[in-house]
Amino acid sequence: MRLRIKLDRLAIGYGKHIVAENLSAELHEGEMICLIGNNGVGKSTLLRTLAGFQDCCSGTMIVNDKIGVVLTEKPDVQHLTVEEIVGMGRSPYTGFFGTLKAADKVAVERALKVTGIANFVKRNFAELSDGEKQKVMIAKTLAQETPIIILDEPTAFLDYPSKIELMGLLQRLACEEGKSVLFSTHDIEMALQYVDMVWFLNVEHRMCVCPPSAVSLLKVKPYVEIKK
Repeated sequence: MRLRIKLDRLAIGYGKHIVAENLSAELHEGEMICLIGNNGVGKSTLLRTLAGFQDCCSGTMIVNDKIGVVLTEKPDVQHLTVEEIVGMGRSPYTGFFGTLKAADKVAVERALKVTGIANFVKRNFAELSDGEKQKVMIAKTLAQETPIIILDEPTAFLDYPSKIELMGLLQRLACEEGKSVLFSTHDIEMALQYVDMVWFLNVEHRMCVCPPSAVSLLKVKPYVEIKK
């Protein structure tokens, strides 16, 4: 499988303040990985560093493909339709005026279809449920046609059926579309049913990488990398 992200003894933080260090892990094509750990261990900081929102402090971070990012916060918009929001995902290709060409429209239509929201493209974004808004934001990212998708707490504020549906969608994107999906979550038991690997940031702010079946061992050996 194609290597898309590689971390080697990476240190993350803000300026001289180190949040976590000695982080080593890999993300490959078609993989779905969840990032878990207690609040404050550096999960969001790591995702922001991978997305290029902030610099790493030391170590090596190799990103071989473009990244699309879905944050927990939804845009506060009142008068844009679902179709318009998803179309904004094409902004890297459309230039200053944002005019969608034929190829852009095809990408938008495909993103809407894959996420299952093609039937309400004309609805006002502000009137959607939280689960529907999350799908719209994922569709917007898919419209960018990036090989890597990073999501920060994508199941936060969703009801249980919406969480199941969203996990299934992310799994299909990895398995059927070849996307590399990395997301942070506190819904650990649910996520373990879908992911290929787990990145665990422990209380020592170090990384442990293991398959879902070995997560129960983390309480016993939280600082050891467990191989498949």
